[in-house]
Amino acid sequence: MLRQYELVERVKDYAPDADEALLNRAYVYTVQKHGSQKRASGDPYFSHPVEVAGLMTDLKLDQETIITALLHDTVEDTLATIQDIEKNFGPDVARLVDGVTKLSKIEQMTDDERAAENLRKFLLAMSEDLRVLLVKLADRLHNMRTLHFIKSPEKRRRIARETMDIYAPLAERVGMYEYMREMQLLAFEQLEPEAYATITGRLAQIRSQEGGQVDDIALAIKQALAEAGLKVEVSGREKHPYSIWKKMAERHVSFEQITDIMAFRVLTESVEDCYRALGVLHTTWQFIPGRYKDYISTPKSNGYRSLHTALIYENSMRMEVQVRTREMHRLNEFGLAAHWAYKQGGTRPDGQVGWLRDLIEIVDASHDADELLENTKLAIYQDRIFAFTPKGALFQLPKGATPVDFAFAVHTDLGAQAVGAKINGRHMPLRTELHNGDVVEIIKGSHSEPQLSWLGFVVTGKARASIRRAVRAKERAEVAQIGHKLFDHIADRLPAKIGKKAIRAAVDRLGFEDEDELMYAIGAAKIKDREVMEALVPGSTVDMPEPEKQERAISIRGLTPGVGFKLAECCHPVPGDRIVGLRHPGEGVEVHTIDCLELANGVDADWVDLSWGERSQGATGRVRVVLYNRPGTLAEVAGIFAKNHANVMNLVLSHRDDPFHTYEVDLEVQDLAHLTRIISALRASDALAEASRM
Repeated sequence: MLRQYELVERVKDYAPDADEALLNRAYVYTVQKHGSQKRASGDPYFSHPVEVAGLMTDLKLDQETIITALLHDTVEDTLATIQDIEKNFGPDVARLVDGVTKLSKIEQMTDDERAAENLRKFLLAMSEDLRVLLVKLADRLHNMRTLHFIKSPEKRRRIARETMDIYAPLAERVGMYEYMREMQLLAFEQLEPEAYATITGRLAQIRSQEGGQVDDIALAIKQALAEAGLKVEVSGREKHPYSIWKKMAERHVSFEQITDIMAFRVLTESVEDCYRALGVLHTTWQFIPGRYKDYISTPKSNGYRSLHTALIYENSMRMEVQVRTREMHRLNEFGLAAHWAYKQGGTRPDGQVGWLRDLIEIVDASHDADELLENTKLAIYQDRIFAFTPKGALFQLPKGATPVDFAFAVHTDLGAQAVGAKINGRHMPLRTELHNGDVVEIIKGSHSEPQLSWLGFVVTGKARASIRRAVRAKERAEVAQIGHKLFDHIADRLPAKIGKKAIRAAVDRLGFEDEDELMYAIGAAKIKDREVMEALVPGSTVDMPEPEKQERAISIRGLTPGVGFKLAECCHPVPGDRIVGLRHPGEGVEVHTIDCLELANGVDADWVDLSWGERSQGATGRVRVVLYNRPGTLAEVAGIFAKNHANVMNLVLSHRDDPFHTYEVDLEVQDLAHLTRIISALRASDALAEASRM
């Protein structure tokens, strides 16, 4: 553990103007507050914040960050408050400490909810000042170094999983690769102990057998580059055990099949020397096609810059080589932390980098704990591809991204208005997977909006969160619209005319925020009619008979299937059918035809008399067709659909019973009359034995 004077001397070495008295006061404060508290290792608890502060001095960060590191656990684990921190160390330190501090444990929360709320608070604080993240990463790294002292295997695995899923990817996204690699290694040891032991054992065996082969290859690389007049530093190492295991899992191969377990790094004087060195390497040893990546001309989103290539050395041995300048190497290993190193002018860090803004948007859009954790992991933990706008702007996306993901990456509004896309000049479906180097042009419509079906293929957390938020908002508005119509029926049954004043009073009595929330609760069947009536006119439900049948049907015209209401899969109602609705609490209205056999299962549900409304058009009708098993019959049926302007949404062969084939077909139709015409045309065809509606 660092002693007080050692910590202060470290800071003074790179920041001579640092406030020595304030640093000493912070050190003493954390020692006093944590007092006799012990860690699982048996060490005094204050040794942990002191070590975290030491990690911050390695990054040469400003004194506010060092003090934050010293104090980061005082609010959570001692009687100190944020107000105490602000009084003793100023508002900036208090703000940073508050950002790092976890929320107090709330007994009613599940583990996922607690994790999500901690993550939500942490991300919001990080968006204001990235130093919150730097302290948090150092805090997690030191905790992982001492994780083996925790006795409970379940707790060790939980912490290791959280580190692997959240903190290691965050370290990677800000370019702190040293932190990322060590976190992954320590978490890997806990999560996959057998694999960890096997791989580290095999690496040790190779190291003992090779007799300095890594040093020999590094020397050969250095000599080849020196002969070309290049002054370089070359270092070699085995690949990270976790990266080897990940490659084995992804490629479904054994350790023996992993040929490129050695990696070498070449540090040059300039960018020009990087490309010259690459040329020398490719002419000296055979280059492996498809393994060259230029992150100098196209840096990663975290600022990482380097040339990557793979070569075949003697005896067909593969090796990976990274070429970069010394300055690139310094920034690559510690990423954004290197940019936030202490400056004499006291420049305050700006945490509003692009990917971080996306994370904050996800925090705002996520509805619950599971959604926040899922979308955040999607945003920070995936391999990347590069795609371009027609004007040449570069966007990095996860592998498997689609034009919809690209549109939301450019701007949330563009994603919401997307109706089509051109990839490399060709019109392509919105679900098309993008590849490295694709040029993507998004076609937008002025009245379009995100579709629920997009959730089936988008892969970015930002796109998923934005789509869900838009669909939820539309669903809420449409359910509230149904609620308004039901409210009119409720009000008609009361002995007095209901005005705005009575509605406002009812909203207050029922504990809702506003009238819209009341209407949504009525539409979603979250509140009973009698409760609403009693809130509107207290005493009106005394001795009131059971509710009468609706005097008029509620029109669903203008509402969206799947959002404001759901068309039942059992009977596939279309405009023109006589329909009723079943309301289940919190699930909206499910629309059935009046003769649907499944209605018997809804005897306990709240029934609503519905109508399609004037000029309602568009639904999916399902028909069963029995075709003779001979060439051309299916083509003839498809021709009938086309002549009647019906789009086939789905077609399934349900029975093969020679000489007949039975198909179930979902058709996009305008109304009942349209569907009836199609069935009549099918029955008139010699290709069919039978056609009927399902």
